[in-house]
Amino acid sequence: MRVITANVNGIRAAARRGMVQWLALARPDVLTLQEVRADDVELGKVLADAGLAHWSVAHTEGGAKGRAGVAVVSRDPHTAVRVGIDGEFGDEGRWVEADLVTEGGPLTVVSAYVHTGEADTERQVVKYAFLDAITRRLDRAAADSAAMVVTGDLNIAHREADLKNWKGNLRKSGFLPEERAYLDRWFEDDAWVDVQRRHAGDVAGPYSWWSWRGKAFDNDAGWRIDYQLASRRLSATARHAYVDRAPTYAERWSDHAPVVVDYDLTALERHAPA
Repeated sequence: MRVITANVNGIRAAARRGMVQWLALARPDVLTLQEVRADDVELGKVLADAGLAHWSVAHTEGGAKGRAGVAVVSRDPHTAVRVGIDGEFGDEGRWVEADLVTEGGPLTVVSAYVHTGEADTERQVVKYAFLDAITRRLDRAAADSAAMVVTGDLNIAHREADLKNWKGNLRKSGFLPEERAYLDRWFEDDAWVDVQRRHAGDVAGPYSWWSWRGKAFDNDAGWRIDYQLASRRLSATARHAYVDRAPTYAERWSDHAPVVVDYDLTALERHAPA
């Protein structure tokens, strides 16, 4: 099963820039989207243009028009959908879960969008509250030995290798020690696995976001802030992971690049808890 996550930075604009053509080549089985910034009808039109009209869609819009919005789109049917986390953040378009029936058994897929913060402001306080809620949800899933993947734009670079100019961003939201500590906590004892990092190894990047401005993309001066976090069971089935970086600046359809992971779900049963 190929799972692709992408912050589309507005799906209508992404479609105009070439996202539909990219999807035909990418061949996902599950597609998770962040910053959709569209209603159900507008999202459905783009998916239909991409040949995905009959796929299952779980989509929650942002509370403010033209902001946020996340979706899980899959070839397999959804047996349940949950918006928000335990009754919180349900109207902000930042968290949606879909339960799928796959050839390897039940799988929960999450599309998450953690907003950009700003150090020492109320916006940062809200970001921490959302991260606290995510932590509680991940703890519960780990305790249940669930097969689950949390995908999306977390707006946090975990390590120095995850952004080009780490020294210049030590006091900025996205690389604050307090933010990075959440990822440390999640990855303790491999309860959750950063699949892209595990497969890439100890290298710079591969980055998934570059500013539209200047030469950031051409110079690969980016951040790795888009993730697939797999539960312990699911992580053992990951076979291939990469960032699908556009060949040139002109071929970008978002300021983010998709993160792609291929999972062998037939191996899930072998990694089930005893």
